[in-house]
Amino acid sequence: MINEVILVGRLTKKPELRYTSEGIPLSTITLAVSRNFRNQEGEIDTDFVSITLWRRNAENTVQYCEKGSIVGVVGRLQTRNFENNLQQRVYMTDIVADTVRFLSSKNIEAPPLAFKEKKDD
Repeated sequence: MINEVILVGRLTKKPELRYTSEGIPLSTITLAVSRNFRNQEGEIDTDFVSITLWRRNAENTVQYCEKGSIVGVVGRLQTRNFENNLQQRVYMTDIVADTVRFLSSKNIEAPPLAFKEKKDD
């Protein structure tokens, strides 16, 4: 069976680090991911995808990323269900990240690198 999701998008807010009762680092991020086609009005819609990060992925993302950072995620779909306050069964689908790649620097306003032209004598 194959259960793999690949997403590239921008963080909608600064990631925050939490810990489980066992001390395991955890972070939940939301990626804004543009669709690759236009809607009937000619605009590109955006999906806001919730992703769970564990351990080093969570720690590194919190340390090196901020709101607006471009992030690539490879992960898997995971489903869960629970009963809400109205005694209704609620089904949720989450993405759990296996790999996170930082595709932009933390300082988004960073100036470009300057290169000196080499002179021939």
